[in-house]
Amino acid sequence: MKKIVILAAGVIAMMASCTSKNANSNAAAEAADSVAAEATGLAQYPVDEEGYYVIFNGKDLNGWRGYGRDTIPSRWTVEDGAIKFTGAGGGEAQPADGGDLIFGEKLKNFELELEWKVSKGGNSGIFYLAQEAYSENEDGTKTLEPIYISAPEYQVLDNANHPDAKLGVDGNRMSASLYDMIPAKPQNQKPYGEWNKAKILVYKGTVVHGQNGENVVEYHLWTPQWTEMLQKSKFSEEKWPAAFALLNNCGGENHEGYIGFQDHGDDVWFRNIRVKPLD
Repeated sequence: MKKIVILAAGVIAMMASCTSKNANSNAAAEAADSVAAEATGLAQYPVDEEGYYVIFNGKDLNGWRGYGRDTIPSRWTVEDGAIKFTGAGGGEAQPADGGDLIFGEKLKNFELELEWKVSKGGNSGIFYLAQEAYSENEDGTKTLEPIYISAPEYQVLDNANHPDAKLGVDGNRMSASLYDMIPAKPQNQKPYGEWNKAKILVYKGTVVHGQNGENVVEYHLWTPQWTEMLQKSKFSEEKWPAAFALLNNCGGENHEGYIGFQDHGDDVWFRNIRVKPLD
């Protein structure tokens, strides 16, 4: 198994473009200074009347960036008060101007609420407790691993028209499911082109997925049951040892990580994004 490393956000964003050990070292030092200067936390965001931080202002992508980079992929834009991804129609993160989008502050215990909609046959996902993970190659260079190698996924899908809805077990790849592990029940998704309300609660290992006003998934991280679920999924130790190791210790040593939206090649929209820390 390749060695997996988790580095500071700005450091690995810079390292993604480096090709030698010396270049990696210089970029890491420069990026670390940049991260220290720019980190301001949630305090910079407005708080609504219910105590949630509004982390998307409906106008621009301030506070957001590409996964594994310090810029925003051009396929992520703002349209009519929503974050929009314009798909290339070629599956996950195909073109250079695509890739996943993350909120730039790590969160630990929190409640996230937002609305989403997809195009016909659309597929995406909401990640949480994500790390920016790199595999270390024999020549010392590093390769960015996909976001889902380290993060649980709240599935975003057009259940009626995307084939993934019929794969997996017992509907565990339908919308709001813990992808490939726990199906969302009841399955109360609204059809493509309509807005769905999503809620994700993470508190000391307890995780709840909500969809359109109902709690549809509950599970507990860092337990024997969590490990057992991983072993029965595509992320098992046998099938994908690096993913198993990261997900089994989801959130790393501090049990915290990024919120992310997936580029799966299809058009998808997110709006009214707010988060309440529960620490």
